[in-house]
Amino acid sequence: MSNPYLVPIHELMHRPGALRRIELTFPAPEALDNGFAAIAKGAEIDIDGRVESVHEGVLVTANVQSEAKTECSRCLDPLELDVDVEFQELFAYSLTDEDDLVITDDSIDLEQVVRDAVVLSLPFQPICSSDCEGLCADCGAKLKDNPQHAHEATVDPRWNALKNLME
Repeated sequence: MSNPYLVPIHELMHRPGALRRIELTFPAPEALDNGFAAIAKGAEIDIDGRVESVHEGVLVTANVQSEAKTECSRCLDPLELDVDVEFQELFAYSLTDEDDLVITDDSIDLEQVVRDAVVLSLPFQPICSSDCEGLCADCGAKLKDNPQHAHEATVDPRWNALKNLME
């Protein structure tokens, strides 16, 4: 299977000022997740942007859109979140720093850049709504379904000896 993140840029190489639009749509070859929310394997990823030749290499400015699945961190209801994140990255002609992204075989590979942008944009504590009350800490009942939910106040076990005197 070929790499869907690979963008050929032969016509832009060493031509500062040259510009080309890119539009990529493909199923995610693997899940993109942060442990709490995930774009599932096979979910559609849309990348729309531009590739511009500059003196140092090729500058990519793009927007990534997809849909992530997760659950509310308060009430545990399933959630679908729209992912819409922008990135800008320079792919260098030659490696000057080990952190640089480089052009390989007249192509750029957007996989790591897209992965970083998407995963960092996913929430660590997703919630279904700002007024979500979550679950009862004692019994796990959903407080949204039963706003009058209450339990008897628990008696501190240190007072049991006094309770026994009353009986």
